[in-house]
Amino acid sequence: MSEQSPDSGRGEAVRQFRRFLLKRLPIASIGLQLLLLVLILFWNRIFIFIEAGQAGVLWNRFYGTQIDRVRGEGLSIISPLDRIYIYEVRKQVVSHDLSVLSIEGLRLELSLAIRFRPRYDLLGMLQERIGPEYLTRVVVPQTESVLRKELGNATAEQIYTNEGGLLTRALVKAMEEIGRNFVEVEDIIIRSIRLPEIVRTAIEHKLVQEQLLLSYQFRRQTAVQEAERKRIMAGGLRDYNQIVDSTLSSQLLSYQGIQATYDLANSENEKTVVVGAADNIAFPIFLGGQNPKSPPAIVPEGGTNPGVEVLER
Repeated sequence: MSEQSPDSGRGEAVRQFRRFLLKRLPIASIGLQLLLLVLILFWNRIFIFIEAGQAGVLWNRFYGTQIDRVRGEGLSIISPLDRIYIYEVRKQVVSHDLSVLSIEGLRLELSLAIRFRPRYDLLGMLQERIGPEYLTRVVVPQTESVLRKELGNATAEQIYTNEGGLLTRALVKAMEEIGRNFVEVEDIIIRSIRLPEIVRTAIEHKLVQEQLLLSYQFRRQTAVQEAERKRIMAGGLRDYNQIVDSTLSSQLLSYQGIQATYDLANSENEKTVVVGAADNIAFPIFLGGQNPKSPPAIVPEGGTNPGVEVLER
């Protein structure tokens, strides 16, 4: 027997592998073609692109909604049998008009702006319990229900003037009710309230008259306080004069005149002083001042005026 060389053994293995590929190649080709066909037909259900400001929730055909995981922005590859529901998680604003009836039966038209967004951490629960149509299923209906209930027990004037924060309380309650359904409402803004023209005119006229009345009351109160202030001032002046009159005696006035004359006599300035006698009380009368060119005092011929003493220095 002849021995086979290693090269001949390797060649035989290569030939066997080629024969294997030739036998399996049609099957592999068919499988690859089927895979490409599936990718072409279902690529939009396999490759899911989640845009900025969005999030997704996976629904598995065999296990249902995946509530414990939220898929963020970017590419997600899933089975074509499954599905991803995409939500806008940024703040959104919806405008809505509704009508409410006051306790008198008057119809008021309210124009609202609701600012909201789904809660990111509870997006799976929102998908399972409510679904992507949560705006029309929860946000708008819940707002209408709460406002109609709260405002239906108030008059048109109370609603129109927001008496006692009536509208504020109703809006806060609506936000709380919506928040229990996995949606965060940041604010509900009342852009306008429309009443029947005749009712609106009557309410505005009443408000104007109320403001005028408050203005009159304020001015009257101011006048009363000013009169009281003047009475108090007059009483103070009266008491002051009474006290001063009781302390001004002839002896005190005479002493003050003597003191003034003494101080004047010790002054270095040149001056002319007339000292008059009235009721036995001497008061100095200054003629001129520090100006040396001041004219001298005029004294009648034949001496001094009775009761007047002229001093020159």
